[in-house]
Amino acid sequence: MRVSLFAVGRLKAGPEKELASRYTDRFAKAGPAIGLELAKLVEVQESRAANAETRKREEAGMLEKALPEGAVLILLDERGTALDSEAFANLLGRFRDGGKRDMMIAIGGADGLDPDIRAKADAVLNLGKMTWPHQLVRILIAEQLYRAVTILSGHPYHRV
Repeated sequence: MRVSLFAVGRLKAGPEKELASRYTDRFAKAGPAIGLELAKLVEVQESRAANAETRKREEAGMLEKALPEGAVLILLDERGTALDSEAFANLLGRFRDGGKRDMMIAIGGADGLDPDIRAKADAVLNLGKMTWPHQLVRILIAEQLYRAVTILSGHPYHRV
């Protein structure tokens, strides 16, 4: 299954981008052995619309444009469900084993996600109850993708 990351906002050169790249590279190298590959990273500019609802709608439109047809859509949102690392790995494994060809994991903009795109999502997850800057969310989800590969393959990186 090809896994893509979608993010509203771009990471600038610096330690955050380097760390996110380190984990996406690890995922890209380890994932194919268990049927998970890194497809692409899509970064889009934040909407400049005058109000939050319009910004969310425009950003959702950019996400829908980037979403491969028939892809699993996982949204990261503070109002989503919290999973531990093993449950996240199992979720990826179930979609992969269910014959899904593509998955997109999306990090929305600062205003959150449009209700219409939330309704289309296969899963809405959070990374805890705290609010995280988008730069750190990119690092956290990249690490969790790599960790999911290690869990699914029985590698000792993930220790309980």
